[in-house]
Amino acid sequence: MSNKNGRFQGCSPETKLLKSGGEYTEHGFVNPAIYRGSTILFSDLDALHNRNQAYLYGRDGGPTHRALEQAIATLEGGHTALLCPSGLSAITTALLSLVSAGDHVLMTDSVYRPARYFCDHVLKRLGVETEYYDPLIGGDIARLIRPNTRLVYTEQPGSQTMEVQDLPAIAQAAHARNVLVVLDNTWATGRFFNAFAHGVDVVVTAGTKYYSGHSDVMLGAIIASKAAARQMAAGHHALGPCVSPDDAFLVLRGLRTLDVRLKQHMANGLTVARWLQNRPEVERVLYPALPDDPGHGLWARDFTGATGLFSVILKPVSEQALANMLNGMSLFGMGYSWGGYESLIVPFDPSGYRTATPWQAAPALRLHIGLEATEDLIADLKAGFARLGGVC
Repeated sequence: MSNKNGRFQGCSPETKLLKSGGEYTEHGFVNPAIYRGSTILFSDLDALHNRNQAYLYGRDGGPTHRALEQAIATLEGGHTALLCPSGLSAITTALLSLVSAGDHVLMTDSVYRPARYFCDHVLKRLGVETEYYDPLIGGDIARLIRPNTRLVYTEQPGSQTMEVQDLPAIAQAAHARNVLVVLDNTWATGRFFNAFAHGVDVVVTAGTKYYSGHSDVMLGAIIASKAAARQMAAGHHALGPCVSPDDAFLVLRGLRTLDVRLKQHMANGLTVARWLQNRPEVERVLYPALPDDPGHGLWARDFTGATGLFSVILKPVSEQALANMLNGMSLFGMGYSWGGYESLIVPFDPSGYRTATPWQAAPALRLHIGLEATEDLIADLKAGFARLGGVC
């Protein structure tokens, strides 16, 4: 769905989040209806033959989907948005829509691990070569671009290890060779990072996370520039991913409060991250919003905010000590995904799959700071560190 909200261009981001997609409401309701259905009837034979009505078949979506697509396109600053049933589905659909056998893909070594698996197994089987690069390469990406390089895949910041990439430098080098730039913008969303203003051609994102905000729905989205929109739409239609209208409604509802939630996640995240920096058990905190983080300069230049996800490198401890800490947490849950209202904590170790930039720091924890009171979260972590110190 194209971004048609031109009348809101002069408004603040907060207002755009509330108003975008509003043309799909009816009868005075402030939210769109949920349109469920597979069959959509055509008005006459001419409409059937020429496919010249707004809605054709349930897989292609209805008004509920269009309202969400419009809101996402507005939020991310792209020309069009397409829905997928998960963030990974958005990634794989975008890649399959853009590459062909014989192509070469440059992918950041800090990429979301399931995306790496897809490249190493599915794309490889289809004759597409993936080469992983140092996420901090910046404009030097130019030396890795080959005649058959189709796209550079970026993630901002990197999964787990939180590197901030120099997107404008990467985009400039890629576009000089007619190479597309794809970005996973799930961490910041378009609210805190305008990908298209920094040279990105296609954004993929997991609406499961901050878009939804309540850990109760799976959804992904692909947002394309005007130049890339037609190819993305053709690939999306051919591959056939579709989203439940009920899920689309829930994510649209979540978007309406995205601004206030992200600001609170950032405030809470900064409070907890600063506290963790002063803990004797912590080697370092990986969070670009902190002034002493290696990526802080680029983050301050390109981003307008941070969210609640960051990582912590602990000083050496035994597996049993780590288990003692994590198994006794009362507010931090252990579970995958993030971006909901609740706080999460999981251990990670990317040393087994990083290839361009070996990872040696361990043990490490990924934290998502939710919307609980920070004094309660800090108390939970403090008790966890007490258990951690009980076994060496």
